[in-house]
Amino acid sequence: MLVAFGLTAACAVGSLIAAARVVAMVFPGRPEPWAVHLLRRAAGTAAWAAAAVYSLGFLAVSMSEQAFGDGADSIPAPDCRDGFDAETKQGLSHHRSSYLPLRFDCVRDDGTVYSSDPGYVWMNWATVSLLLAAALLAIGAGYANEFRARKAAVRS
Repeated sequence: MLVAFGLTAACAVGSLIAAARVVAMVFPGRPEPWAVHLLRRAAGTAAWAAAAVYSLGFLAVSMSEQAFGDGADSIPAPDCRDGFDAETKQGLSHHRSSYLPLRFDCVRDDGTVYSSDPGYVWMNWATVSLLLAAALLAIGAGYANEFRARKAAVRS
């Protein structure tokens, strides 16, 4: 558990460092070609942020999974019982968890399912969106580099 929390903290720190590198592009003395460096740094920031969000969700799912079967009052999973009204918990039989996509679902006897935490939805979408942004920014940096090289070849 401590390793997962450390991973979350490391990703968050990496994201902050990458964001600071993006902001540093505003100041004089920036590297040339600055557009390519800016796109690469923004891609790195998005990738670190995606890793931070995903590791936060990974930690939440693993903690929910660890709470199941750990003690006298742990079956069904405490995350499926705590904070829900009696009607929602009625007929609770087991749970299903997944790390990709992040989720911890509670299953009733009749087969209906409810999520133990709606926060997993935004974590999944944020991770996918940030990874897509990182990929697009990295591809954009490659195209900017190629465009600059072609432009220099035409001038020669």
